[in-house]
Order: sequence, then structure tokens, then C-alpha cells
Amino acid sequence: MRVIAIVNQKGGCGKTTTTINLAGCLAADGHQVLVIDLDPQAHSTLGLGIDPENVDENLYDVLAEPGGDQRLNDILVDVEENLDLAPAGIVLSALEQRLASEPIETRAERLRAALAPLDGTYDYVLLDCPPSVGLLTFNALRAASEVIVPLETSQFAIHGVEKLLETIGLLVERIGHDLTVRVLPTLYDGRTRYARETLGKIRERFKDMCFDTVIRSNVKLREAAARGVPIVRYARSANGAIDHSALAVELEALGLLAGDELPNLDEAPREVVVRFRDQQASDVRIAGDFNGWVPDKGVRSLIESEGGTRVWTKILQLPPGRYEYRYVVDGEWREDPDSSETLPTGLARSVLVVR
Repeated sequence: MRVIAIVNQKGGCGKTTTTINLAGCLAADGHQVLVIDLDPQAHSTLGLGIDPENVDENLYDVLAEPGGDQRLNDILVDVEENLDLAPAGIVLSALEQRLASEPIETRAERLRAALAPLDGTYDYVLLDCPPSVGLLTFNALRAASEVIVPLETSQFAIHGVEKLLETIGLLVERIGHDLTVRVLPTLYDGRTRYARETLGKIRERFKDMCFDTVIRSNVKLREAAARGVPIVRYARSANGAIDHSALAVELEALGLLAGDELPNLDEAPREVVVRFRDQQASDVRIAGDFNGWVPDKGVRSLIESEGGTRVWTKILQLPPGRYEYRYVVDGEWREDPDSSETLPTGLARSVLVVR
């Protein structure tokens, strides 16, 4: 069970949007997913179509009461197939005062203890944290093994995230708990030079900590949230659905999940050549389960021009097998238009078969 905290002390950077829509895409891929809303504003609860005022019990009743580690399952709401929710409410803002008499080491363990009985029930648990670094966020960091930091593509946001990473580092040192931290660029508008330059600075600053996936600004994301459904259910062909589906694929790959068919590494590799054509692109890379989803790792690239259109040729050495892959075009994940299949969810994926 992978427990992932979505954290940023800054509001409006896309934490809840990331939580809801990543959860929806992972669930659509067949994974069992639990969203835990740790924000007293209950935005994830609302964004998944649940009115917090109509919920009899919420996360406060689990974290505030003795024996709450056996009660989390009692408050869960079945949102849709493969997707459950632990709802929040404004009363969560009183939790820190309620537990003020307890040592911080005990208070910070409440959520981790509550999740323990559910180990094996879910593939992914996503923790939507409040826009602050207080007791609720501390509980999330103690319970999680991974952290996603949504980062809007602006210079001030970069500075704020650097401070947040310092804070996380101090907390990790204090509690003696290792965390894998990754930065997710969000609210990206590739039409502006400022956004493109800022994205470059983000990649330069955070390097391997940065997801290859970029979440573009998309009005459909706001529309889906207003209707209380993940974007993959509301408008699966919209940029917001494409980007969060790409994030789900990248997250699955980072977790070393197996593909449908593993290649036979005992057989001699073949030279495989694939080409991508795009008149507007300036950078094209390829990633798949053949290279650990690291763009262009172990790949030889050539750039040519055919009739005014740029052509990227990717040369790979692969043993016989079936491989899933995607292109990374100017920082955005794309399927190969010449080689794709449609999943039952309606989403596409690129597949390469080497015989």
C-alpha cells in the first residue's frame, strides 16, 4: 500500500485538484484507491461529490478519540468503483487544540495508526493536506512514504517550495522517517514565454525530484470539481484528464509496477526504430517500461526534417516482448499517434511489440 501525501503550505497550487484527479485516474486503471481529506475546508470531500454537512462522522472522529485506529473503516464513503473517501469537516481545525496535552510524538502517530488495519486493502492512499505545516500535515508526513509537492509555474512559488522542502527535511530528521519527495509542475500555460522559462527553472532546480508530467491549466478541471467528479469521468479527452492520466502512469512506473507482459531478457535484443513528427515541438524524448520510464535513457536520438516538419528518430535495442511507452514532448506526456490501443476506460496507451 503506497501512502502519498500531497503537500504545499501555499494555497491555490493544485493540491486538491491533484489529489482528486490522480485518484480518479488510478481508480480508472483498476487500482483500489483511498482519498483521505485532511483539510478542514473539506475541498477533496466536496470535489468528490460529498457534502461534509451531510456526513455523520468524519476524520476528526477517528483522529481525536482514543481507539480511533480501529475506526477509520467506519467513516469511509464509497465514491465510485475502486475509489473511497475519508471525509473532512470544519471540526478538523480543532484537532490540534483537542490533542494539545499529548506529546507531539503521540499526536503525530494518529493517522499512521488508523491506516495500519487497512494495509493490503488499497493500492494507493492519497492524503490531501491543508495549506499549512501543522499537526494535520505532520500526521500525513508521518503516515506517508512518498510526498508530492504541486508547484505552480511561478517564481514566487519556487521560493516557497524550497522553504517547504527545508521544513520537510527538518521534520523527517526529527521523526526519523524517510520520505521520497517529488515536485509536480501545475497550472502550466505553455503559450506564455514566462511559463516556459519558469518550467525550465523548476526542472533545473529540482532535477530528478521533478516529475516529467506537467499539469496544464484547464477549465475542465474546475468544471469537473464543481460537479463533484474526477476529470477522467467528466471529460476524459480534456487536457486535464490527459495530464493526470500521464501522472498516474508515471507514478505507477516509479513504483516499479509490472507491465502486462515482461520482456524475455534471455533473447538477443533487436534494433527498434520509432519516429515522432511534430512541426511545433522543440524537444521530444521517449520513455517506457524498457528504460524504467526515464526519458531517453539508453536511447539514441536523431533529428531530421521532412518537408518542413521536424522528425525525431529514436533507436532502441530491445529483446522480444511487449512494451508500453509514451513520448515526452516539451515536458508533456503524449501517446504515439501511430501506435496506440484503447483501454476499457476510453483512454489510450502506446504499445510497442518486438518479435
